Amino acid sequence: MTAAESGRMPLRSEQDIVLARQAVRQHAQRLKFSLVDQTKMVTAASELARNALVYGGGGDMDWEIVRNGARTGLRLSFIDQGPGIPDVGLALTDGWTSGNGLGLGLSGTRRLVNDFELHSEPGAGTRVVITRWQ
Repeated sequence: MTAAESGRMPLRSEQDIVLARQAVRQHAQRLKFSLVDQTKMVTAASELARNALVYGGGGDMDWEIVRNGARTGLRLSFIDQGPGIPDVGLALTDGWTSGNGLGLGLSGTRRLVNDFELHSEPGAGTRVVITRWQ
């Protein structure tokens, strides 16, 4: 690959969410993801970027092209320094919401990707790492 293999994007405004979505789509296209897999990754990124902005007060999206043997994937990390998630298990339950949403955010995002990690502590922010393999 000749283009950058990793980078960071700020998530401080609605416009940053749009830019993050566009960047994820471009990376997924460059990796020759199917249209369905592109859409899944963009949808997951949009949800997590919005969470970082709305619930975390803003944050960053780190992206990197990852390799595991013959497989290539796109890994995204969403990091904020917000209030954290008091009960991660509950937050990953279908139908649970801390706001006015449908309660499908984190649990739905987990179903859209191949690998999903969530680390959060009250008062210490949240880090969500997702990977989709080609």
